[in-house]
Order: sequence, then C-alpha cells, then structure tokens
Amino acid sequence: MAQKSKVKQNESTNYLKYILIALIAAIAAYFIYNYFQDKNKNEFKVKSSEELLKDKPEPQFVKQGELEFRKKDNKSIISKIDIEIADDDAKSQQGLMFRKSMDENRGMLFIFKQPAVHSFWMKNTLISLDIIFLDENKKIIKIHKHTTPLSEKDLPSGGLTLFVVEVNAGYTDKYGIAEGDFVNFTKQ
Repeated sequence: MAQKSKVKQNESTNYLKYILIALIAAIAAYFIYNYFQDKNKNEFKVKSSEELLKDKPEPQFVKQGELEFRKKDNKSIISKIDIEIADDDAKSQQGLMFRKSMDENRGMLFIFKQPAVHSFWMKNTLISLDIIFLDENKKIIKIHKHTTPLSEKDLPSGGLTLFVVEVNAGYTDKYGIAEGDFVNFTKQ
C-alpha cells in the first residue's frame, strides 16, 4: 500500500509540474506578445498614398524636345512647350508620377511603337493634368481635362492613338486647344 500511495503522490506532483509549466509559458507568451505589439504598433500602420509618396524623391524635368500645339489647319501655332519624352515601357510606366509640380511651359510626350487604344490613370500622380491623345497623324482625338490626382480610374483614348501629351490641368482651356487640333514636335 505504501508503494501505491507513493506512486499516486509522484503522479500528482508531476501533474502539478505540468500545469505550472503550462501556466508560466502562457504568461510569458502574453507578455512577449504585448511587448512586440506595443513596440511595432506604428510599423504596421496602413499608410495612405500621400504618406507613402511624401518621402519619395521628386523626379526632375529633363528637356528632351519641344512641342507645338497647332490649330485644325495645322499651320497656326497655338502654343509651345518643352517636353520630356517617354518612348519605352519603363518611361511610359513612370510618366509624371511623383512630381509635386510642373512649370506651365512643360509637359511629357509619350510615343508608342504602334497605334493602339490606350488608357491612362493617375496612380501616384500628385498633380492634376490634361491628358491629350493623338492619332498617328498627330491629330488630337481625345482630351481628358483636370484629371484627379492619385486616381486609379481609367482614362481611355477613345480610338487608336500613337502619341499622348500630358500638360498641367487647365492648359488646354487656357490656350483653346481642342479635339481636332494638331501637334508637332522635335526631339533634341
């Protein structure tokens, strides 16, 4: 009998040890979890597009050519701007993203390899633009005016386009540039 009670006592002691170890592990896990939650609370905060872009360096304008807007007769010059040229996939995808401002007499010309229906958006673009779609004859076929910064809304060309010009919002209204007018450009 003494043997049985000693075995039961050992079993009870072992059982209590396991409960105590589990309890200590649970308490330690609780404190470790709370420590890292407090420490990393700000690291996991979801940031808005504006916050993400705030610290991104602003690309600088590099003049690569000049562009003229011309009336429907393709002879009368309406206005002229200096342009950056996006003529490959990487430059086209970058576009005017991350620019905080752009001088009125500047813009970007996108040149595509072949005519196609194109669509632009304003994701990561901080300034409002007028987006001007041109066919292969450099005739303006569609203008999206005063686009919404940071928007992911599609802005379609409305037909086959080979070129797109982006200028500051309001530029086309200020100079009376309209669908049916033409563009001419030279590269440096």
